[in-house]
Amino acid sequence: MDAFVTLTDSLVSDYDIVELLQTLVDNAAELFDAQAAGILLANPQQELEVVASTSERSSFIGLLQLEAGEGPCVEAFVTGETVTVENPEEMQRRWPLFAAASAQLGYASVHSIPLRLRNNTLGSMNLFRETNGALNATDAIAARALTDVATISILQQRTTEHAVLVQTQLQHALDSRVAIEQAKGFLAHTHRIDLDTAFDMLRSYARSQQARIADTARHVVNRRITIPAMQPHVTKSGDDAQR
Repeated sequence: MDAFVTLTDSLVSDYDIVELLQTLVDNAAELFDAQAAGILLANPQQELEVVASTSERSSFIGLLQLEAGEGPCVEAFVTGETVTVENPEEMQRRWPLFAAASAQLGYASVHSIPLRLRNNTLGSMNLFRETNGALNATDAIAARALTDVATISILQQRTTEHAVLVQTQLQHALDSRVAIEQAKGFLAHTHRIDLDTAFDMLRSYARSQQARIADTARHVVNRRITIPAMQPHVTKSGDDAQR
């Protein structure tokens, strides 16, 4: 319960997702009698990278990075299912390279849990233990629940960041429209023309300069550029046309 409270207390509006995941692995290692724990997340290229671990030793980080090629951690990510390896013999049978690296560090069993919500798998949390055997049923459920909290937190942050980006883009569009309206009014007053003509003048000038119309509008309002009056279109007479 304390671990859940600690995680949920981290979920403030500007929380650091890396700090949240570090809190998760620290709590998980202590709660579930693991000598080490680490979390791997997939980058945009779907390659697994270490984002949090209970040990910064290069040997342990190297073991986690090895998971990008084989092992229970990558299998949990790929399948979206929890993977438990209870002894070194099973490790050796399934993933020889991982087994050798684990043996050097003294790990005898591994419990890997996908960070998954429905069909969306983000990575995996991995508990390394020095004794043989699987987690008991109660601990396995608790570890799954803590991992689910972290998964929802990451997805929530991604949704929030996307919403912020969309809102920023929307606000930029609105601000641009205000600048254009101001420039139209300025041109209409200066050249004694209607607003439609003023807009055509503004747009034509922006195109001729290969500039954004909103930027051109701001320069007009700030008197950084001057757009000359459009020359009136004169219809030639028949005699003129012949000449």
